[in-house]
Amino acid sequence: MLTERDVKELVNLKTRHPVLSVYLNVDPTESPAEAYKLRLRGMLKDIAGDDTAGDVETIERYMEHEYDWTGRGLAIFSCFAENFFRAYALQVPVRSRARRMPEPYVKPLADLLDAYGGYGVVLVDKQGVRVFHFHLGDLREQEGTMGETIKQVKRGGSSTVPGQRGGQGGGRHTQEMVARNMRESAEFAAGFFKHNQVRRILIGGTEANVARFRAELPKRQQSLIMGTFPMEMGASHDDVLRRAMEVAQAAEQKREAALVRRVITAAAKGKGGVIRLDDTLGAVHEGRVMTLVVSEGYRAPGYRCTGCGFVTAQFIKKCPFCGSAFEEIEDAVEHAIRKVMADGGEVEVVRDAELNKAGRIGGLLRY
Repeated sequence: MLTERDVKELVNLKTRHPVLSVYLNVDPTESPAEAYKLRLRGMLKDIAGDDTAGDVETIERYMEHEYDWTGRGLAIFSCFAENFFRAYALQVPVRSRARRMPEPYVKPLADLLDAYGGYGVVLVDKQGVRVFHFHLGDLREQEGTMGETIKQVKRGGSSTVPGQRGGQGGGRHTQEMVARNMRESAEFAAGFFKHNQVRRILIGGTEANVARFRAELPKRQQSLIMGTFPMEMGASHDDVLRRAMEVAQAAEQKREAALVRRVITAAAKGKGGVIRLDDTLGAVHEGRVMTLVVSEGYRAPGYRCTGCGFVTAQFIKKCPFCGSAFEEIEDAVEHAIRKVMADGGEVEVVRDAELNKAGRIGGLLRY
């Protein structure tokens, strides 16, 4: 499973030779394996050259003898000249493409991590919780916790608690058990969220149980709740995965729209935000971008200083920071994504019409 650590390794990788990055859709519901192998051979042929033979051979050998064809997407990174090779099977489909660049092509991974990375999913009822880690389409269940069994008291029946009369005492005892179970469930889930470093939370259950559970979570984790949905505790793994995907996608679209509005507004006020490529690249170089927003599929050529690494969309003879000359680069947007991730910032690849109109790239600033 691809982790944040894996992505950081790719972002920070420094090589003296180009890296061949390949993303391949291998969704078994769409085509058979042989069709994907044919597609891969076509992509490798298009990008092949005398200095890529080792990478091509390594990738083809991996596909024939090592890849187990699990998952729906595949990401491969190869620099044969420096003995570097990484392959990651993904549980979500990707758009097939190949790039040969000075460093690994990580933009699609940033997109996947933004849309499907780091979710905590909880099913809750009056007795306990089931908790899941949902990451890049892979749903893994952790052993949950169950508190005292809640027994239903019939109308007009006697209390099950000694020394108490009628249904009132039994109701009070039941409420106490429910409250205790909710507290223990929330404590267990909070520890799970912290351990797995979840960035977003989805909660399933009845409306009343979800509200009780939510109120017991720490304030920090309450702020991470992206959506809720009705679901029985005994739901199957496939049902939980399907519903989590649906709710996550809907919540992500809503969150992206709000983020884009915030960036555009901040940029318009000239405080805390930046929009359009050149201004964004300047802020990225200075390390001021806290959250970078990029329209899906956006690519743009640019120029990089051979001295300090400053990147601009406009050709300049000498770098304003160090006076060195510039070299042309294929994708300045990819550079911005890598730099922000390396600096510890967030990258949001969005599908938003307003951002497309405003310049297709922007960011919230640290200062």
